[in-house]
Amino acid sequence: MAGLLVTGTSSDAGKSLVVTALCRLWSRQGVRVAPFKAQNMSNNSMVCRDGSEIGRAQWLQAVAAAVEPSSVHNPVLLKPGSDRQAFVVLRGQPAGQLVAGEYATGRRHLAEAAFAAFEELAESVDVVVAEGAGSPAEINLRAGDYVNLGLAQRFSLPALLVADIDRGGALAALYGTWGLVSDSDRALLRAYVINKFRGDASVLAPGLDVVTERTGMPSVGVLPWLEGVWLDSEDALSVGRWRPSTDARPDRLSVAVVRFPRTSNATDVDALAAEPGVDVRVTTDVDVCREADLLVLPGSRATVSDLEWLRSTGLAEVVEWRASQGRPVLGICGGYEMLAQWIDDPVESSTAGRVEGLGLLPTTVTFHAEKVLARPSDTWRGHEVEGYEIHHGVVDDDRTFPGGTASGSVWGTIWHGTLECDDFRRAWLFEVAAAAGSTWTPDLSAPGFTARREAMIDALADAVEEHVDHESLLEMAR
Repeated sequence: MAGLLVTGTSSDAGKSLVVTALCRLWSRQGVRVAPFKAQNMSNNSMVCRDGSEIGRAQWLQAVAAAVEPSSVHNPVLLKPGSDRQAFVVLRGQPAGQLVAGEYATGRRHLAEAAFAAFEELAESVDVVVAEGAGSPAEINLRAGDYVNLGLAQRFSLPALLVADIDRGGALAALYGTWGLVSDSDRALLRAYVINKFRGDASVLAPGLDVVTERTGMPSVGVLPWLEGVWLDSEDALSVGRWRPSTDARPDRLSVAVVRFPRTSNATDVDALAAEPGVDVRVTTDVDVCREADLLVLPGSRATVSDLEWLRSTGLAEVVEWRASQGRPVLGICGGYEMLAQWIDDPVESSTAGRVEGLGLLPTTVTFHAEKVLARPSDTWRGHEVEGYEIHHGVVDDDRTFPGGTASGSVWGTIWHGTLECDDFRRAWLFEVAAAAGSTWTPDLSAPGFTARREAMIDALADAVEEHVDHESLLEMAR
């Protein structure tokens, strides 16, 4: 059973990027490779073609590996609904809830399902590249762990430790992780890689030598800072990760995306950030939200709760003001539900009852226990539109907009992913610009979103091929 665990010294250290890169690199070399993550804690998810829901990062990694994404690549997905409660998705389907007190003790059945999925996957490929979660140094959770070194112990997987040097303290984090884990777990930490380094890597050599001397773990490479890489993420730390645009276009379109406490599928706006001349900012700043050309209310895992938050911050008044002034607003899934006249939610907010929405779209929302998971398609003004649905709320809309409805300069859709459709996105943004009084026009010669994402995956693989001893890692995995 050949495999490698890619774990990190912290969240957002670069585990997902390294797994994506290895999947693409080894796939290009003719290796039958597949990604795996036993458990995700994320509200960024995707619906596979078989109708199963998995973490967005694992969906992308499967694409990088040239395999069809399915629940076998991410058997357990935990979607936080509050600070003390998460909704469980098991093998792609809803499977109840997990509260904080159960996190360390109530997951045995989830672990067994994850182990079974790993065995199933390993039988179909040459190498499984498994991604850890958080950090293996979270020793308070080790007893019930099945995603980090618990997974590695079960299947005798060597572990690669990733450290993000851009945030500082990488050498201490490497040594501290090695020092905190048990002797038996320590034996699985076989190598490490430094991520996001800027400058001459030779200046790191004395420090890496000391880490290797004290831990026995060799360095297998130093990955440079890669400008413009913002692949689908599962981590809240990565929301709003785009750098300001450097193109010199005088006509620009500003987009403000509200950062809800329980934002879901924040990756929906990645395609906007990739569009030339479009500047995207994720924010809670009232003035930024008022002045932007377009305001986006993204998805939410707790629609009623986040709507209450929107009102408490004064942002609801901004949304209403924008609608009254003909200033563009887009609601996606939970954000769309907030724009309705009424929301009846006995599922996610069982005590809320019937709640008044913002009343900006002529719709009502009723939540049902059964979750909708689908991959719909439609056309809008001659443009093909595809998306995916992940929701309990059912909206009585007229579908005058793909997956939703529109009224004046307010648009809403229950579908995620529609903005990745290039022709639709550019045509709709042209209407947004006109409504906002912006002179922005789409650059039809620019690469499409899927092409840009593929280029970024290849850039990651190229960087690993150049800067990391990937041959040693493949030998180690086998």
